[in-house]
Amino acid sequence: MSSTVRHPLLSIAPAKLRPTQLTVGKAEVAAKRAQWKQLGRKKRKELLASHWFPGVLGPKQHVYIVDHHHLGLALLEEDVKHVPVMIQRDFSWLVPDVFWRTMEFNRWAHPYDRHGNRVDYGAIPAGLAGMADDPYRTLAARVRMAGGCAKDAVPYAEFLWADFYRRRLKLPGGRIGAKALQEALLLAHGHDAAYLPGWSGMIE
Repeated sequence: MSSTVRHPLLSIAPAKLRPTQLTVGKAEVAAKRAQWKQLGRKKRKELLASHWFPGVLGPKQHVYIVDHHHLGLALLEEDVKHVPVMIQRDFSWLVPDVFWRTMEFNRWAHPYDRHGNRVDYGAIPAGLAGMADDPYRTLAARVRMAGGCAKDAVPYAEFLWADFYRRRLKLPGGRIGAKALQEALLLAHGHDAAYLPGWSGMIE
């Protein structure tokens, strides 16, 4: 089977989607659930139509999503029955080890745990509900939304920011207060962050 075959838009239950990362920011998931609850039926349909999930067919025809993990988990927790998935590549004929190496080579997999440590591919959960919370991932997202850095197309950019903060800020109980966010914003504009995607420069 050719790995370049493109498939039509599929309709798949969130419970059947497989993640390609181990963690999410659960606060972001909660925010997306709150947004979903505020939408009427028409707006919900429009949101789903405009936020299809990019996916890859893996071994045993499982569908792995390579983006929108927070939205996917939010919709799963909201009992949404089906979501649109656009299959980018068909790697279903590969054995698991080769599949995961190929996914990582294409920057479609992020095998790192909530402490920022590299783990075996087998540690990636089989379902979206199995992803762990990484508060530093949420912190990175809040810094971006507050203008601390620019949104960047580099895959897993916010994970790099999360690891940056993990080494510099303590978040007791995983909580992100105003003080922690202010410190994070200051760090975002420091020279130490200059290597990160979306860095917006130092503030004079």
